[in-house]
Amino acid sequence: MTTDAHPAALADATVQALTRKIMDACAALACYTEVPGEINRPFLCPTTHQVHAYLIRWADGLGLQTRVDAAGNLRSRRAGPTPDAPTLYLGSHLDTVPNAGAYDGILGVVMGYAMLEALGDQTLPYAVEVLGFSEEEGVRYGVPFIGSRTLVGTVDEMLELRDAAGHSVREALSGYGLNVQDLGAARFRRPALGYLEIHAEQGPVLQDAGVSVGVVQGIAGQNRVLLDFVGQASHAGTTPMGLRRDALAAAARFAVAAEDLARATPGLVATVGVMTARPGAINVIPGEAHCTLDLRHAHDGVRLQALEQLLHTARAEAGARGVSVTITPKMEEPATPMSDTLRALLHRAAEAEGLPHPELVSGAGHDAMILAAHMPAAMLFVRSPNALSHHPDELVLPEDVADALRLSVRFLHLLAEQSA
Repeated sequence: MTTDAHPAALADATVQALTRKIMDACAALACYTEVPGEINRPFLCPTTHQVHAYLIRWADGLGLQTRVDAAGNLRSRRAGPTPDAPTLYLGSHLDTVPNAGAYDGILGVVMGYAMLEALGDQTLPYAVEVLGFSEEEGVRYGVPFIGSRTLVGTVDEMLELRDAAGHSVREALSGYGLNVQDLGAARFRRPALGYLEIHAEQGPVLQDAGVSVGVVQGIAGQNRVLLDFVGQASHAGTTPMGLRRDALAAAARFAVAAEDLARATPGLVATVGVMTARPGAINVIPGEAHCTLDLRHAHDGVRLQALEQLLHTARAEAGARGVSVTITPKMEEPATPMSDTLRALLHRAAEAEGLPHPELVSGAGHDAMILAAHMPAAMLFVRSPNALSHHPDELVLPEDVADALRLSVRFLHLLAEQSA
């Protein structure tokens, strides 16, 4: 078998036709939703069957071998030249947040099929498998990456998690018609050449730079923490300021401290996304306040130092008001660098296609961070022209998708050169 060491660029007509197919597929899949008028597709909801059926028709037309594994991941495989040829994995996730946009996750899955269609009958020295992960967002069970954790063999610890209705992950899998006993067979096939995830940026960096695509340097590490402040509810008119135990005031000081620290620390982002108070009356001093902290940075040392400083602030602001604070860690993910080798190939592919190719850090978590611990992983971001994501107005531009398609197919050929 031979490979084309210097493949010609995709014909413009091919790029245009496949770009239309990608955009049409994203629009069509957005219609498979649990909530009419919104895009809402949680883990293993009934409309996931329709998403699978749509993509399987595409895969069948390309001659791919497709299965749904024991975690509900859709997997379409283009065989390699030999049974023991390494595998390149492409993909992203099929689930959504509530009232989502049409491109988060889905774009990367659809792009995988389009890349293989663009290849046609050109040979590669490796197999390619397109992955449509069943769960990434963490909406149903509060913990993300059920799909990709299955691929790397770490999903067992999540099987007894329960959703708001009391159903465990194990029960959800069985209810969808899957056999939990087959989870072991869902692990990725070795040897793995790597994983490439194409994703909408979900932020403003590429738009601000005026470029269509960017190469992800790494995925920021993050901590999620719950904080419960408990003071004393009392009458707003009769309790002097010096005698108050205002839980909300302590929580509010903490929230402002988080913003101040993040503004003063390059690359750090801190978000207090939830703030509630009880009893919640206009004339009652809040006796309880609950808030969250989401803290992210590309370097673990900076993030962990900031976390220590902010938790110290929470305790100090509580203590100054006679308020107690309980701190409950909910999640910690280390920063995840992307593969130097695969990143270099993405840059070379962009150069070959005449595209600017800045590097940027992903502030959002992605399946790539799970797979990166087990194989080389890389991400290509596509510009979000209005910087919106997890929102119904989420956008990508057809011309940017076309750039990403040309670049990614070129990447496949460059990887073939390197692997031959």
